[in-house]
Amino acid sequence: MFRKASLIIYKQKPAVIQAIEDKISISFVSGFKGGKALIENQKVRDKDILFLHPGPAENLANLVTEDNIKASDTFTKAIIETWELLDEEDQQAFRFDEIAELSIDTKVLENIFPLYFSLIDSVYFKTEQKESQLFFTARSKDEVAALLEKENEKQNEAAIKDAFIKRLRKKNVDLESDAKFLQEIEAFALGKTDKPKYLKEAHVKETIEEAHKLLLDVGFWTMSKNPYPTRHGLSMHSSTSFLDSPPHEDDRIKLEHLAYAIDNEGSTDPDDAIAYDGEHLWIHIADPASTVLPDSAIDKAARNRGATLYIPEGASRMLSEKSLKDYALGLEGENSYSRALSFKIRITEDAAIEDISILKSFVKVKRLSYKEADEQKNSSQLAPLFHLAEKNFIKRKNAGAIQIQFPEASVVLKKNEGADPSVEITALVEYESFALVREMMLLAGEAAARFAFKNNIPFPYVSQEEPDIPKKLPDGLAGQYRLRKSMKARSLGVTPSQHASLGLSFYSQVSSPLRRYSDLVAHQQIRLFLDNKTVLTGDAVLERISQGDAASRAIMRASRESELHWKLVYLLQNPEWEGRGIILEQKGKTAIVFIESLAMEASVHAPKAELNDEIFLRVGKIQLTKLEVQFIEA
Repeated sequence: MFRKASLIIYKQKPAVIQAIEDKISISFVSGFKGGKALIENQKVRDKDILFLHPGPAENLANLVTEDNIKASDTFTKAIIETWELLDEEDQQAFRFDEIAELSIDTKVLENIFPLYFSLIDSVYFKTEQKESQLFFTARSKDEVAALLEKENEKQNEAAIKDAFIKRLRKKNVDLESDAKFLQEIEAFALGKTDKPKYLKEAHVKETIEEAHKLLLDVGFWTMSKNPYPTRHGLSMHSSTSFLDSPPHEDDRIKLEHLAYAIDNEGSTDPDDAIAYDGEHLWIHIADPASTVLPDSAIDKAARNRGATLYIPEGASRMLSEKSLKDYALGLEGENSYSRALSFKIRITEDAAIEDISILKSFVKVKRLSYKEADEQKNSSQLAPLFHLAEKNFIKRKNAGAIQIQFPEASVVLKKNEGADPSVEITALVEYESFALVREMMLLAGEAAARFAFKNNIPFPYVSQEEPDIPKKLPDGLAGQYRLRKSMKARSLGVTPSQHASLGLSFYSQVSSPLRRYSDLVAHQQIRLFLDNKTVLTGDAVLERISQGDAASRAIMRASRESELHWKLVYLLQNPEWEGRGIILEQKGKTAIVFIESLAMEASVHAPKAELNDEIFLRVGKIQLTKLEVQFIEA
């Protein structure tokens, strides 16, 4: 079959046999330059080539042009005529040279390669390779019609896509008809895929920030679109995993004292309450672990979330919204009983924990806002709690606790019909009851850690190494900033160790099992112990809390980025904003400032500023998609 000067195909490129020895020597077209074929030589095996025509071909370069190695209308017409001659019922397979004899003048060797490329690109014949020959079988009329229709659809799609790209370059898209394409860009901007579409063709840099900017420019997104939770793989909706109603438990004790759940005004998920009976401090915590058993479907779903996501748009809860009615504290009013896991703690005069017992309880809970708690701090019910909190703070401070305080602000979105929400930023009032609740929850965490250690319960302990505090700290916020920078990262594990910045030798977090997975694991372990059941091993606890902690870190990043996003939206909505900044750190001509009214830090050109100086700022350039803002001295 093969002989010198035969026309062949090598790796879908035109070729001619030059000699046949142990291997076959060929010349083939490797490309084109200036319209002329570039010829290379190669030795190949017979199975590497396809036979087309015996030739003889004197000069390959004379047979091939850049245009005739593509399908062409002339040869496609000849192929159709050949197809029409053949009996579709026969289903006979023809060699390429046989098809060629029916379709073209095979004596004109310049026709061979164009026919081949037109034939393999056509819908009229099925192709099958046997050894070094191609065989072609005529398709039925129905098959051809279906393939032609599909081909037309592709051509139409390509034309529609090309028209979209042209509009996209001009940033003049049709939001309705172009939605399909824009949604594919959106998927990249949201981090749902790492394969950008259409950006390169539209001369846009292939980054999620530029995709975000493009979607804003064409009006597919507005500046109220917050992509950050989705980019971190987080749901913007609360868990839908069904949580059973609390089980009946004979050992759940009904307590008659009234406990106080103190939280932000408008809070919908109170999960802790406190009381003092004259002898014991009671810290009552929501008890979802009564239903959420280790490795249940709900437990795994909570582990994947890690924590509740709080962003200005609302809360995306670790446990379902429906669970709040059964498990949050005090939602039904102070005359109804709430189920709790209660920490009964006896404290010495110097605030050391002398005794701790943990029990399942029914407790009456009265809800108070921080403001209401401050107003009632001298009442007979709350005054002892404030006193215990103060003693605990002094104990921790004497043990080296570090208190870092920066002003905070809340970001609130006000809905506007048919428009982006208006953003409001309000400074948080520093209520004394903030410290009360903080100290009570720290006592609960310390008590739980000591209880677990005493009873050999594998437990999620939180620790932190001692910070590297400079010998000399500046006063004011600049000192607080330097102090914060010296802090070491906290660790979550199953080996107890000191938490240096809290001034505690044992610590765990147990106060938020509705919204933090490691707290839920702690509660599961305590309940297994109380029920005389086998507790999870240390390795099992570590595996669970590590997975939950990784998810909660993503939540922290998404929450931080979301809040910054909305603060920049606020500045875009209020371009005339001016405010005060306090110098935290000086780096050459650049200063790090804290902007009190926004509760945010920024870099500012301020070459002559000193630490803790106040400078007045206005807004310069804002790049929403990069979460960047430039402030300028006013």
